[in-house]
Amino acid sequence: METSASRYIWQQPDFPLWRYDAGSLAILLANVSRAQGLLHGRLADVGMNLRDQASLVALTDDVVKTSEIEGEHLDAASVRSSIAKRLGVDIGALAPADRHVEGVVEMILDATNHCFAQVTPDRLFAWHAALFPTGYSGMSKLKVGGYRDDSAGPMQVVSGPYGRQKVHFEAPPAHTLHRHMARLLEWVNEPGNEPDLIRAGLAHLWLVTLHPFDDGNGRIARALGDLLLARADGSPQRFYSLSAQIQRERNGYHDILERTQKGSMDVTPWLAWFLEALGGAVAEAHDTLGRVLAKARFWQHWAGTAFNERQTKVLNKLLDGFDGKLTNKKWAAIAKCSSDTALRDINDLLARGVLIKAEGGGRSTSYLLGFFD
Repeated sequence: METSASRYIWQQPDFPLWRYDAGSLAILLANVSRAQGLLHGRLADVGMNLRDQASLVALTDDVVKTSEIEGEHLDAASVRSSIAKRLGVDIGALAPADRHVEGVVEMILDATNHCFAQVTPDRLFAWHAALFPTGYSGMSKLKVGGYRDDSAGPMQVVSGPYGRQKVHFEAPPAHTLHRHMARLLEWVNEPGNEPDLIRAGLAHLWLVTLHPFDDGNGRIARALGDLLLARADGSPQRFYSLSAQIQRERNGYHDILERTQKGSMDVTPWLAWFLEALGGAVAEAHDTLGRVLAKARFWQHWAGTAFNERQTKVLNKLLDGFDGKLTNKKWAAIAKCSSDTALRDINDLLARGVLIKAEGGGRSTSYLLGFFD
């Protein structure tokens, strides 16, 4: 197995006395803060129902994408239903959710809804237990609801085939974790001198560097970051998803973490990456809010028109941001109906102007939403 001769950041004599160049981060920090202010300004002008819908989209993205970063794929409909049920948001029929979905949702909502509560070891242990309700990760039995003990050897992040694996990072020994984690949690729970967004980035890096659990460290680190972002916003209600942005840039995320964890205590490059990703998340939230408002206008415009259940389902799919082109075949697959039934549904909506044919359809005709005020 290949190992690295580099000294890891936790082995630095001054760990964890983080350093960063505030001047070089000032513009990034100002840009993110400005974008957050604009987003909250837009949200202040819409009703509670639309804010709830925008928050539901962001939280669903957060839960789904934080798992995807680790290679786990959750059913988005189940996640959305689980969050909606807990927040009391009416989305119609609820999709079933399994224990694993419920556990990730519970962790994220506890981190954000109770962002001002103290973060204790027991609280982190509860998050960990929620992530692994069976006590296993795949076929591997975990120490759940407690810090790792390294009984199987040092905690390492590796890649590559067995026998030729590359070690990207090795975490601090298990016997040092109680001391390290006590210091981290004391820092999280006390007011700090750093800007709030910087604190969120440092907490994320700090926990993932300690890697205190057998598995789930990335998800718990991102949840802790979300908790501090919620504190920074002064509100538990979330409207942007950093995890979704990290998933979009996951290769860069893993690269910057590895470089930072093999570097010095000057973590300016990591914080610059974090703030840029946060800016991307807020920009995406502006787009999401635009879709939520467009969806509300659409249903307001067509409020006096009767649609069958299949039509309502597919129209909502289009309004939520449909991937690719809507064809007769895709309609049938989404609505779970025959091609003939799909064509009747589509022709009915074409006749009423709800849908229009896309130009240049080629071999397969596709459809778009019609124009509405």
